[in-house]
Amino acid sequence: MAGLEPWLSGLFYQPYSNNLKGLIRKKLSHFMSEEDKPNEKMRMGFTTGTCATAGAKAALLSMINQNKTDFVDVTLPKKSQIQIKIEDCKFDKINATCTVIKDGGDDPDVTHGAEIVTQVTLTEKPGEIEIDGAEGVGRVTKPGLGLEIGSAAINPTPKKMIRENILEIAKDLLAKNGIKVIISVPKGRELAIKTDNPRLGIIGGISILGTSGIVVPYSTASFAASIRQSIEVTRAMGDDTVVLTTGGRSEDFTRKIIDLPDHCFVQMGDFSGYTVQVCAKKGIKKAYVAGFIGKLAKMSMGVKQTHVKGSKVDMEFLSELAKKCGASQQVQDTIRKANTARHVFEIINEKNISGYFDMVCSEAHKQLGKYSDNKFEIEVIMFDFDGKVIGIFPKSNKYLET
Repeated sequence: MAGLEPWLSGLFYQPYSNNLKGLIRKKLSHFMSEEDKPNEKMRMGFTTGTCATAGAKAALLSMINQNKTDFVDVTLPKKSQIQIKIEDCKFDKINATCTVIKDGGDDPDVTHGAEIVTQVTLTEKPGEIEIDGAEGVGRVTKPGLGLEIGSAAINPTPKKMIRENILEIAKDLLAKNGIKVIISVPKGRELAIKTDNPRLGIIGGISILGTSGIVVPYSTASFAASIRQSIEVTRAMGDDTVVLTTGGRSEDFTRKIIDLPDHCFVQMGDFSGYTVQVCAKKGIKKAYVAGFIGKLAKMSMGVKQTHVKGSKVDMEFLSELAKKCGASQQVQDTIRKANTARHVFEIINEKNISGYFDMVCSEAHKQLGKYSDNKFEIEVIMFDFDGKVIGIFPKSNKYLET
């Protein structure tokens, strides 16, 4: 997005024409102040999933080329690339091990500075790519995480990244061999104690995480400013309808079902209460609010700021909603003991509790209406983890699959 100010370029999902960029600048200049601009100096980092992907790709390159790899370009889920430094590299003709140092940028967590070690070995299983965890990578012992019990705590997106980056360079190799990828974190066991993993039933280490591959600095002030500016852009462009999503995946899914200009899509992250208040002040007439069960459950509880570190899902509350939907006492008790909101999602689907997800959307709608003084129309949409609409309020069949 060349030519667009750095602070402004991050607000948009798709590239704009030069004429539109200029128009946005002109429109915003009437009511934007310098202090509204987020801090440009905050440095982004990368996830443990990106570390493991970089290690796997570098190890494979070293093995193929019989040369040490110092830097490697990793393709991220959005198909952009990031260059990652390889801290250590050892290889022979059938094995290679590379180490990457996790860098959280200006939003460091407990894994910042940790060594993520990835070993790649050729196998006699042509076409197969196996991915597993070793020392310092946790093992799943409870349901509700979207991972098989007993498996390594390596989330789906990092696995997909590893596979896709391997396929970029090893299609010929895979015709004759298989590839086994083993991820380890030397200090993972002690780091995990400082995370939510023990509570979630992930034992023995950290999780290999990431949905975008990068870590965007978590600054409340700058994020709030970005939300406000995004809504101001929408109004400056003459539109009064916005799509408010909790993140990149929910935005991708809403774009498939809601036909609005790019500038109408706003990622509000965890700031649902603040965002609808800004919408009310800026004259928005309608807002679609879309997300997954975790964030929407928190909204339905009346939580204004839904960041995982700041609030937890109240299973008692979700159990009461199940009771209102006619769930048995046994199902209610199971929900009370659920591990995560995703676990609740699995229970509801397994027991086929009709209307539950609509009710969560209804409760979220009620709370969002309170925050915005009911000054504009709100429609709440819940997706499952594959992008299917499973809940909506006010009730409508227009997005539901038949």
